[in-house]
Amino acid sequence: MDKEKVNKIIKENIRDMLSILKTVLFVTVAMFFLNGFVIANAVIPTSSMAPTIEPGDRVIGLRFLRDYERGDIIVFDDPDSKGRYLIKRIVGVAGDRVSFTPEEGGTCSVSINGKTLKEPYLAEAMLLEPEFESLVLTIPDGFYFCLGDNRNNSQDARYWEHKLIAKDKVAAKAVFRYWPFSRAGVFKRPDYKFDGEGMSSNSNFSPDT
Repeated sequence: MDKEKVNKIIKENIRDMLSILKTVLFVTVAMFFLNGFVIANAVIPTSSMAPTIEPGDRVIGLRFLRDYERGDIIVFDDPDSKGRYLIKRIVGVAGDRVSFTPEEGGTCSVSINGKTLKEPYLAEAMLLEPEFESLVLTIPDGFYFCLGDNRNNSQDARYWEHKLIAKDKVAAKAVFRYWPFSRAGVFKRPDYKFDGEGMSSNSNFSPDT
């Protein structure tokens, strides 16, 4: 093989390598940007949000969605411990007076401004415990009151020292479960409404969709 052909092959190989490096660099930068500013990819380690989100589920959150409402599932800085994130559901928003109403059988329900919040995503009734039996909070602007869906196995606002989550401490809103494939789908916000019995929600809500 003459020198000219050898040089041609070398140049082609270098060109191919540079093309690959450019692609790798582009993908790396894009993933860094997406992970840092657009999406939050999380593996759920505990059952505090079951049955809506089970341990081991893989969830995508969007960082740029900043209009949070009651029923949204959010990822945020742990208010009592630096360096870790939590995932819970917003139950109380600005202007709400949140309390807990005793029910039969040693259980209780969340009350918003004196009206019962009916929560279709709960697997079982919430047990009434002394720690929050007398808890009453009025939510100021820019803050949220958050609880886990697995109400009897969730360390949430009922037990935190700092019970409210500031809006600027929210990292992302959970919008989609992509694993396991059998339960993949978008998280829909319950359509809460007031009725004669209290605050009800859309009867078509499913915790797996």
